[in-house]
Amino acid sequence: MSRYILLILGTTVFLWATSANEIIKKVEDNLNGKSLDMKISMIVHTKRTKRTMKLQSLSIGKTKSFMKVLYPKKDKGITFLKIENTMWQYVPKIERVIKIPASMMLQSWMGSDFTNDDLVRESSISDDYFQKLIFQNNDIYTIELLPKDESTVVWGKVIMNISKKYYLPVKVDYFDEDGELIRILYYKDIKKYGERFYPSYWEMLPQTKEKEGRKTIMTVQSAIFDKEIKSSYFTKRALKRYSK
Repeated sequence: MSRYILLILGTTVFLWATSANEIIKKVEDNLNGKSLDMKISMIVHTKRTKRTMKLQSLSIGKTKSFMKVLYPKKDKGITFLKIENTMWQYVPKIERVIKIPASMMLQSWMGSDFTNDDLVRESSISDDYFQKLIFQNNDIYTIELLPKDESTVVWGKVIMNISKKYYLPVKVDYFDEDGELIRILYYKDIKKYGERFYPSYWEMLPQTKEKEGRKTIMTVQSAIFDKEIKSSYFTKRALKRYSK
């Protein structure tokens, strides 16, 4: 009898693990599509100031991303390119292409509470983390993500709440290696863009004392999924060519 109980328990754990992986892959597909052309507004709030940026983001799956700053005027034309695990930045004022090392992927992106990694989606949840379904109800899956030994990510743990209706994240908690909650990302206001649903409002809230009073809000102004995007955007030449 005990052998059958162990078999049932083992099968249940396997099914939950499989489900977690399938859920995450659906989430990644819904966030990335085959390709995505977005225009985004970003507002960075600090205790004393508020700063607005406008961006265009082009991507193909999880491996290629191109981003351009449209506003404000002083930053207009700054471009970013990511191919596989390599990222570059072009700064028009100094006419230089700068390679961003892996050690800086978790640095603040343009003074916001998002990181370089967030903005170009350098890490892949399905590839870099073990996934475990730890809770579910009628509306939400809760999945725990723990980094694989060979992964270069810095988060010690990520907890993601996912909408069962849309297979999109609604809240993500990021923890460091010591288990301290570092930041929370909320995805809200899901809208339909073409044939796909997508969260149009992202709010990043730092949780550490030194960043108290800060938050960064991103709102999607437009999003076109699965259209053909010129391959010329995903070369180093594109950084300068499309900065104008």
